[in-house]
Amino acid sequence: MYLRKKIALTRYILFCVLSVLSYVHGQSYTLSGTLTAADTQEPLLGVTVYAEGTSKGTVTNNYGVYALILPKGNYRIVYQNLGFSPQVLTLSLNKDQTRNVALQPQQEELDEVVVTEDIERIRLRSPEMSVNRLSAQSIRQTPVVLGESDILKTIQLLPGVSSAGEGASGFNVRGGGADQNLILLDEATIFNSSHLFGFFSVFNTDAIKDVQLYKGGMPAMYGGRAASVLRIDQKEGAKDRIRVNGGIGLVSSRGLIEGPLGKGSFLFASRGTYAHLFLKALDEPNSAYFYDLNTKITLPINKKNRFLLSGYFGRDVVSFDSTFKNTYGNTVVNVRLNTLFSNRVFGNLSLIYSDYYYGLALDFVGFDWDSGIQNLNVKYDINYTVSERLKLNTGVQATYYSFNPGFIRPLTPESGFVDNQLQKKYAAEGSLYLDVSQELSPALAIRYGVRVNQFNRLAQSGLLRYNNDAPIEFNQTLNIYQQGEALGFFEKNQSTAKFINVEPRVTLAYRTQKSAWKASYQRVHQYLHLISNTTSPTPLDVWTTSGKYLKPQRADQWAAGFATERANGNSFEAEAFFKTTQNRYDYIDGAELVANEALEQILLAGEARAYGLELLFKKTEGNITGIAAYTLSRAEQQTPGLSKNDPGINKGMWYTSAYDKTHDLSISLNYKASKRWEWNANFIAQTGQPITYPTGQYSFMNARIPNYGTRNGQRLPSFHRLDVAATLTPSKNAARKVKRSWVFGLYNIYNRKNASTISFRQDAETGKNQAYRLSIFGIVPSVTYNIRF
Repeated sequence: MYLRKKIALTRYILFCVLSVLSYVHGQSYTLSGTLTAADTQEPLLGVTVYAEGTSKGTVTNNYGVYALILPKGNYRIVYQNLGFSPQVLTLSLNKDQTRNVALQPQQEELDEVVVTEDIERIRLRSPEMSVNRLSAQSIRQTPVVLGESDILKTIQLLPGVSSAGEGASGFNVRGGGADQNLILLDEATIFNSSHLFGFFSVFNTDAIKDVQLYKGGMPAMYGGRAASVLRIDQKEGAKDRIRVNGGIGLVSSRGLIEGPLGKGSFLFASRGTYAHLFLKALDEPNSAYFYDLNTKITLPINKKNRFLLSGYFGRDVVSFDSTFKNTYGNTVVNVRLNTLFSNRVFGNLSLIYSDYYYGLALDFVGFDWDSGIQNLNVKYDINYTVSERLKLNTGVQATYYSFNPGFIRPLTPESGFVDNQLQKKYAAEGSLYLDVSQELSPALAIRYGVRVNQFNRLAQSGLLRYNNDAPIEFNQTLNIYQQGEALGFFEKNQSTAKFINVEPRVTLAYRTQKSAWKASYQRVHQYLHLISNTTSPTPLDVWTTSGKYLKPQRADQWAAGFATERANGNSFEAEAFFKTTQNRYDYIDGAELVANEALEQILLAGEARAYGLELLFKKTEGNITGIAAYTLSRAEQQTPGLSKNDPGINKGMWYTSAYDKTHDLSISLNYKASKRWEWNANFIAQTGQPITYPTGQYSFMNARIPNYGTRNGQRLPSFHRLDVAATLTPSKNAARKVKRSWVFGLYNIYNRKNASTISFRQDAETGKNQAYRLSIFGIVPSVTYNIRF
């Protein structure tokens, strides 16, 4: 009933908007169709389609569908995309026409051919900003540790994107936390994006078709996270024949098979590490490995409808000395129905299941720990090309959440533990959005929209009720925080909470022939909170929901920028941004997060702000290509106390966020030396990560207790690193059915000992306190052998 009401409301709003905004252009017609790769017949997204000699153009949507409305006349229609030979279609448009176009991939010997319009080109003519698009090809060219191409490491080369350090999981966008990124794999939410605590990402590049990162100017169809959206689309699979590719590396291997399935296609990919096998051979008791599986099936029902099924399953297993075993990972399934209602209207219905599981077995303590978060999501989206100047996107979404903070299970009767299920939490969220792209004049375009959310914390038993609704109090005598006075529990029907919020979005673009000025504003609410006392996510971090005591985060971001490009393939972007986030929670000193059923007793609400300048230079033509990115930014938080007598965190003053990187420079270069050799190099230099050092200590009952100064008042040493890789493609490859290549890499080529953390302990001989730096990686060589046929 709830979903039917949302769909009915969506239809009503769409009808009203069309009644007001739709207008008829005399003798205008629609050219529409689907863009595919000529060899695999797989749909291509992000392909540029435009009428030569005019300002009229569009790009294919995420399913390869396009619609271009033009006045009656004769045209040369150009189709261009990175890695494919451009195609020109001459036609007389005097009625609506459907033209499905297959683009020919560029042959290996033609890699130097220039394509000026490509999937990573800045979209000067579109009212969007703070968006970066990456192809799987550019990701595979990036040198990374242990030879495994990595989406997350590649996006960290972009301005405004960083991480908490070497080996850290997740990523940070414009001063936001890793939990503030909405990560979507074929529209399904990924809650943990890293394998082996950050050494690898969960995304198999072989199975990926496209990557889009929204740092600002977020379209209204996205919501629920305060910092960014990372959308990753999987390939649909080849439709012409069975194709296989894979790679064998020093510590990991991968494989993919794809091909036709009736009139549709299938894809299956797998990946895994085997370093633990070497450890077993050496009788080493420790072990660490991961594996993941990707799959996708596409079946056409008829000319107007397609069925798609995609899935992902991944697991990490880490154990130490047979006394500690950690198992965690994601599972997602998405069932979709694409419908082409007409040459102007496209619809997509999705039913999505997402699960994140975390398990911990501690033999030396005597218990197992299982926790996780699940959601079930149903959504319907409609794309409508109203006219050559007006496009509408609208949709409705409903999501159900189930949080399991933890279930403790004793391993033996002698352990002293009993079965204990921490209080589960449940929530539901409904969203409705409308997104409009409109050309106001040949030089001025605008994209505006609104998203309406309703979030409900569902009824549960066991929710504590506090005196004066204060779950946390400040004890002035002891100068510490303590839990509020509990008055018992709420009745189940009184434990609910409801939040309704409106999120406006707008992006304005003023463009000339080779440059554009852009500005944007967005408001986003985040109803889920990741409670952590580390700078990067770990599997044991606690996800919880907004409710009676924890309010939703609200982020407002303003951005302005300039972009230009030249005929020689060089482009330049500059963006300035300012962002504020309300209800950004921070933990009190001495907080205990694990197995805590009353997190509201250790959290204080604060305000975060971030501002900065981002510069990006790209060279896309010639034997030497690459990017140079620089970010100058500041990320801070203020967490005041509960009253005038309560100083709060850091005495209520602004302090540096754990994700602040004042300076962030990255350079990535690709050099096509010959048909056989290609060289790649990355250089990264960043301000050190903020950290809190002890400033003194005192003795209590023969124990030394440290005193800490300003939160995040110090920094780790500056971070910098140079990586290089070389790809060797045998000259006989062109005549072979089986294509082969070798990739040789050196990660951290000058062996920089970047600090992952610095700890302090007392020297046993001198009795003095010593600082110890932990560095994860020195120089790391890698070799990978790739094949495809």
